[in-house]
Amino acid sequence: MTGPALQAVALSAAVAAVVGLVGAGLVDLLSRRSAPTAAVVAPLVVVLSLTAGVYASARAMFLSETDSATVLFVLLAAVPIALGVGMLTAARINKLSREAAQALAARERDREVEDSRRELVAWVSHDLRTPLAGMRAVTEALEDGVASDPSAYFSRLRTEIMRMSGMVDDLLALSRLQSPGVRLSRDRVSLPDLVSDSVATAQPLATAKGVALTGSAEGEVTATVDARELGRALGNLVVNAIRHTPTGGRVKVTVGQEGEQAVLGVEDGCGGIPAEALPRVFEAGWRGTGARTPSSGEGAGLGLAIVRGVAEAHGGSAQVRNAGDGCRFELRVPVDATPRG
Repeated sequence: MTGPALQAVALSAAVAAVVGLVGAGLVDLLSRRSAPTAAVVAPLVVVLSLTAGVYASARAMFLSETDSATVLFVLLAAVPIALGVGMLTAARINKLSREAAQALAARERDREVEDSRRELVAWVSHDLRTPLAGMRAVTEALEDGVASDPSAYFSRLRTEIMRMSGMVDDLLALSRLQSPGVRLSRDRVSLPDLVSDSVATAQPLATAKGVALTGSAEGEVTATVDARELGRALGNLVVNAIRHTPTGGRVKVTVGQEGEQAVLGVEDGCGGIPAEALPRVFEAGWRGTGARTPSSGEGAGLGLAIVRGVAEAHGGSAQVRNAGDGCRFELRVPVDATPRG
């Protein structure tokens, strides 16, 4: 190989190397920000570095302008091919990234569901021990003949049985509401009537607690809902509000409509919930206290989880925020709700 030819080859290699190194640096920088973009640019860098090297070699070999332009044109014809390869690679990377993100999200959801299930089983198992222990003590006292007033013992036994029955009913209701195939029996329902029924049902509890319970409606609001399930959810909110409002406090139940949503609101005087705890209020088993055993008359901490389940089954939502000297719970459902899923 003659001297000029060797010089042309050396120049071609040097130019290609320089362009390639600069392009590689650019690809590396882009890959840290966007792998698909780097995938598009990488084949272009290869083609451009090769083109720059060959064109520099052609010029060094003193080819005519026409011949050099022809060489350049032929080489640049590979750019669309390189761009197509890069775009296909980028699309594949995007697909794999989406699939990986979806798989990660699914695993995270499964982990959260499993953690929630284990926590719920732990809460319910612990809470069922309390009435069971009471029932055992009562039955043993009756069997041993040491019950001074058997009727009082039977009354206590009935109370504990009702308490357990309520816990089991809540657990079954929550399980059904969380099922993907949950079915609701929908009818056109007057929500002010639903509020009146819930207030009337909870009035004895409010009176015994010394809490003023009122209900009001902003006009006539109707919605296509499952009256039984929505009544259960509203009742849970009202009872929860009464239990957490001190004697002399007030619980107010309201119903109104905002756009296409019906809003059932319950305001209490609980003193508020710490901001960091608000996102956990509707979790199964959450009570806002470190005590694992419920107080007398309390359930297994499933009432608010059922509220959220009912709302979501109707295509709505359950919300809570601090307001005044307590909290405002809102159960929102579309006035013309569509089934979940």
